[in-house]
Amino acid sequence: MKRSIFIAISAALVAGLAGLAQSSAPEIKFDSVPNALQLPAGTYLGEVGGVATDSKGNIFVYTRTGHPTITIGTARPFAHGGSRLFEFDRSGKYVREIGKDSYGFMVASNVRVDPNDNIWVVDEMTTMVIEFTPQGRIGMLLGRKAENVNVPSNPVGGGGGRGRGGRGGGAPGAGPQQDLFDRPTDVAWDAAGNIFVADGRGNNTRVAKFDKNGKFVKSFGKKGTENGDFADVRGIAVDAQGNVYAADGGNKRVQVFDNDGNFKSAITGVGNATALCITKGSNPVLYVSNSNPPDDIDHDGEIYKMRLDGTMIGQFGRAGKLPKEFGTVNAIDCRDANTLYVGELGNLRVQKIVLH
Repeated sequence: MKRSIFIAISAALVAGLAGLAQSSAPEIKFDSVPNALQLPAGTYLGEVGGVATDSKGNIFVYTRTGHPTITIGTARPFAHGGSRLFEFDRSGKYVREIGKDSYGFMVASNVRVDPNDNIWVVDEMTTMVIEFTPQGRIGMLLGRKAENVNVPSNPVGGGGGRGRGGRGGGAPGAGPQQDLFDRPTDVAWDAAGNIFVADGRGNNTRVAKFDKNGKFVKSFGKKGTENGDFADVRGIAVDAQGNVYAADGGNKRVQVFDNDGNFKSAITGVGNATALCITKGSNPVLYVSNSNPPDDIDHDGEIYKMRLDGTMIGQFGRAGKLPKEFGTVNAIDCRDANTLYVGELGNLRVQKIVLH
C-alpha cells in the first residue's frame, strides 16, 4: 500500500516538473502581420493543411476548401477535388491556383517546397505525395490513390502488407516496405535529394525513405511507445547533416534519427508535437508546435523555438482565435528564421509571424 502511494506521488511530481519545464520557457515577443494574404473576391481558405515558401519568397497554401467531385467511369467511381493549392507572391498578393480539380487532391495534409523550388503536396485521403514543378506541372508521384471512394481510405499497411498487398512489412503498425501510404502527413529532403515521407495518421506509423528519383529505399518506425516507435507521425524535418526529426505528438515528443533511420534521441517537453520546421544557416533552430487538439481548443497552442539538441530558447503564442493566437497549428514555414508562416486548421487561416 505504502509503495503504491509512493509511486503515485512520484508520478505526480514528475508530471508536475515536466509541465513546469514546459511552461517556464521564456516568452518571445512577436507580432502577427494583418492581411498577410490577399485572396480574390469569393475565394476563401478552409482548414490550412500546409503553408510553404520558395527561394523567391512566394507563398504556397494547401487548404481544405472547394467541392469534392465524383466521376463515374465504366468500372469504378473516382473522387477528387475538395482541396486547393494557391500561390501568392512575397507581398501576399494572389498569383494563381495550381492543380485545380486534381485527381490527387482530397484532404490537404501539407505542402513543402524543395531546394529546387518544386512544390510538393501531401494529401491525407488520396494517400499521395505529388511533386509540381515551379511551372505547375506534375513532376513525380509517390503513393497511389485507393481503387474506390471509401472515406477514410482503406488501410494500406498495418504490417505484413495488408490492405493493398505488396512486399509486406514487419510488426503491426510498421507499414508495408513499399511506396504505398495510409494517411501521410509531411515530406522532407536531405542534401543528397533523398525524400522522407511521414506516413503516420492511419495504420502505418513510420517514416518512408526514397532516393532522389522516387525509388523506395526503406521505412523505419512502428506503433508503440519505445524509442524508435511512434503513436503517430505528424510532421517531419531534416537538418543539414541528414538527421531526421519526426513529430510523435501522441507520445508528446520529437524523435531524432540518423539518415538510415537509427534512433538517436528524443526531445520531450513539447506537448502535442505536430508541425516542425528547421531553419537554414550556421546556427539552425527547430520550431515545434504544441498544437491544441480539435476537441480541446482552449488549451496549449504555443510554438517552441529550440536548438537542434532540444535546448529551449523560448516560446510564443497560445490557443485562441485572435491574432497572435493559434488554433490547431498543422504547418510552419521558417525559410526566414524570424519570419514564419503558420497554417491553422482550427482558425481557417495563415498567420505571418514576425519574431523580435
